[in-house]
Amino acid sequence: MYKNKVGVIGTGSFGIAIANLMALNSDVLMFSRNKKTVEDMTTTRRSFGQSLAGRISLTNNPEELLSNCRLLFPMVPSSAFREMIQTLSPYLLPDHFIIHGTKGFDVYPYAEEVTRKEVHTMSEVIQQESCVVKIGCLSGPNLAIEIMNGQSTATVIGSKFKEVIDAGKSVLQSPLFHVFGTHDILGAEIAGALKNIIAIGSGILEAKGMGRNLQAMLITRGLTEMIYFGKAMGATVSAFLGTAGIGDLIATATSADSRNFSFGYELGKGKTKVEISSEMPELAEGVNTLQVIHQLGKYYRLRTPIFDVIYKIVFEEFEIETAIRYLMTFPYDIDVDFL
Repeated sequence: MYKNKVGVIGTGSFGIAIANLMALNSDVLMFSRNKKTVEDMTTTRRSFGQSLAGRISLTNNPEELLSNCRLLFPMVPSSAFREMIQTLSPYLLPDHFIIHGTKGFDVYPYAEEVTRKEVHTMSEVIQQESCVVKIGCLSGPNLAIEIMNGQSTATVIGSKFKEVIDAGKSVLQSPLFHVFGTHDILGAEIAGALKNIIAIGSGILEAKGMGRNLQAMLITRGLTEMIYFGKAMGATVSAFLGTAGIGDLIATATSADSRNFSFGYELGKGKTKVEISSEMPELAEGVNTLQVIHQLGKYYRLRTPIFDVIYKIVFEEFEIETAIRYLMTFPYDIDVDFL
């Protein structure tokens, strides 16, 4: 089955990185709705400063994509994910496999005060908008620029179906890219989304010249708050203690190559959310995730001071020094209370 072309949906930096990886094992067909993007990439064979592997071809025709590819990897922002699945849905069949790499949440229908019923992971969106059953997600410390530069890393494919995990491994596994599997797809999706918020906070600390001690505490306590959300939403704790959780969190919260870390860094330097967003070539998913989590935390009545103050800094221009003092004096009682 997977000797045929593998489909990649989206031509952003992560889509390019994953497509080049899979081209080591398979022919790859990349899809973009933008005809000019497809024409330019077909002509130049380059994107985001990287060359496209010879086994990669491109199309803007969804029927061509889905008639040639049974294994699909959507790599689009969460804000465009539902519309993308709706566009492809007429051509999707029950025997398609979809493994998405989107680390965020979808809110539908839109509401000022959301509950779990309005907040959806990308796998839930796929189930709601298509006939596809065999669904997975890709999560882990996968900074696109490092993958494109040929640096080694690992990832996790989360799926309830062993055949989805095996299919993903067959096209992604290489000496530079190790692939783990987990059946807790919900945990992998939640961890992948929430770590972006902590990365924003870490970038703020870096810009303020704070040391590694405080950064380590932010990551540690931030992981605790991620687990609170995961447990409330029905995920296992173990999902947050592996590659999709702490592994991805460390990479994203300590690297200037992370869009979310860079967003936080610019905030710490005094720029506003609007200014930074207009300058960044790709979306920092953690910004949208913050809005969702701010409302969802109220619904679950969770005690998440780190998420709360990062929200205030990003959306209410709360003074960063005051926020740091607040967290340093917050009455934490127990170091580890989630095991």
